[in-house]
Amino acid sequence: MTMINTLRDRLAKRAAYARTRRAIANLPTGLAVEDLGIYPGDARQIATRAVYG
Repeated sequence: MTMINTLRDRLAKRAAYARTRRAIANLPTGLAVEDLGIYPGDARQIATRAVYG
């Protein structure tokens, strides 16, 4: 049971990472940079921190 739970957890985190990265990368540049203070090119690093800590 533990292996199945671990696999489910990893798949869920990977899906959350992909959604988060895609959402950040697709933000309009004006909104991302001016309003949120992030650069869409940093989507990978931001998503990694958000999902995996």
